[in-house]
Amino acid sequence: MITLVLITTGIALTTAIVPNNKLWPNAIAQTTVLALASLFIIPSQLNTSWHTLSVFLATDTISTPLIILSCWLAPISILASKGHLNTNTPDSNRTFIITIIIITGALIVTFSALELLLFYIAFETTLIPTLILITRWGAQMERFQAGLYFIFYTLFGSLPLLISLIALYISSSSLSIPNTELVWISNNTINSLNTWWTLSILAFLIKMPVYGFHLWLPKAHVEAPVAGSMILAAILLKLGGYGLIRLISLFVSTSLNLISLPLVVFCSWGALITSMVCVRQTDLKALIAYSSVGHMSIVAAAIFTATSWGINGALMLMIAHGLVSSALFSLANTVYERSGTRTLAIVRGLKTLLPLSTLWWLLMCAANLGLPPSPNLIGEILILSSLISWSIWLFPIVGIATVFGAIYSLMIFQLSQQGSAENAINNLSLSLSREHLLAILHIAPLVLIIINPLSALIL
Repeated sequence: MITLVLITTGIALTTAIVPNNKLWPNAIAQTTVLALASLFIIPSQLNTSWHTLSVFLATDTISTPLIILSCWLAPISILASKGHLNTNTPDSNRTFIITIIIITGALIVTFSALELLLFYIAFETTLIPTLILITRWGAQMERFQAGLYFIFYTLFGSLPLLISLIALYISSSSLSIPNTELVWISNNTINSLNTWWTLSILAFLIKMPVYGFHLWLPKAHVEAPVAGSMILAAILLKLGGYGLIRLISLFVSTSLNLISLPLVVFCSWGALITSMVCVRQTDLKALIAYSSVGHMSIVAAAIFTATSWGINGALMLMIAHGLVSSALFSLANTVYERSGTRTLAIVRGLKTLLPLSTLWWLLMCAANLGLPPSPNLIGEILILSSLISWSIWLFPIVGIATVFGAIYSLMIFQLSQQGSAENAINNLSLSLSREHLLAILHIAPLVLIIINPLSALIL
């Protein structure tokens, strides 16, 4: 893990001093090396729970897929941004790339931290670079309002988490993730555990976000540049799920039994309501953003069941959703760069204007609705099985939410690709090889997971 952190640090330093004419090739090449280096942590997860150990960092079967996803998305997000940042000054582009690399480094530390305090620090470190991405390189003036929503939601949610971590450290003298369960359970009363558990989860519910804590997400997604949207959807939303999975393992024997009922029901209803909201969206990026809220709500519900199937399904769906939603934002950006609009009533008939991109839209929309044999289907089957076995009364809620998920996924494809193109966008330039490469780089990991789905499961 230290190797990945050092590589990320080296990329940031190199980007700061590289000549302007070699800025983009250097950044893409070095982040590609980082992505390939991250693959070397895969084999050891089959041998032991914790591996690549150092004093403060290590990986296990939960964090390994998320670390690889973070490193994999770094070169893809930089590659996707090259088109609309070509007109910016070299210093602006340099700052943009360094911001992406800082977020990637913070994510690597977050997912591999062995101490909850280090996890919290790295968890919050992603806030400032992401805020800079939204407010500095966003497309519209509303980006400042989106940044305000983003920072206040995150800060208000994180303060209770910090207080609970301090209180738990005072009572247990340890915040080590592998060893805290026995220490906390033996030295704390059940009532105090309930209190701190309830306070701790608020930050993660906002970061995911589940329905009810989601108002910052559509604004941030719509106003962020393509790289910001891709990183938000693919990785930053998974920080909340990862934190919940870690805390579930610490508190499962006490407080979860008391508060899991309202949390599971709340998250399941949130998934249903968000799926219905998606059907009424007119903005392409807002529709994809709301679909992320629905998927993360169902992920949170599965984690709160604290079952093996639920947590495995949540991890599988987080990985698959990260790749699919990032690809959808990338495809939406190719249309926006050419047409200057994201309105679904205008952006239609693309199959006649960008014929090869229609294939990528079809594959991503099919994966988003969970069509076999996509990894999304595996995750949803595991999640729905765990929720229905937890309570049969959840069957109509999650069943209808799944149906609406299929409806809005098909709606994205049908509204954008079918019909006749508007005169305003009739002369779009053809897709670039770079854009097809982006789609292939999103699809390739999905195919690998289809071949070997156990690589994304905890078991």
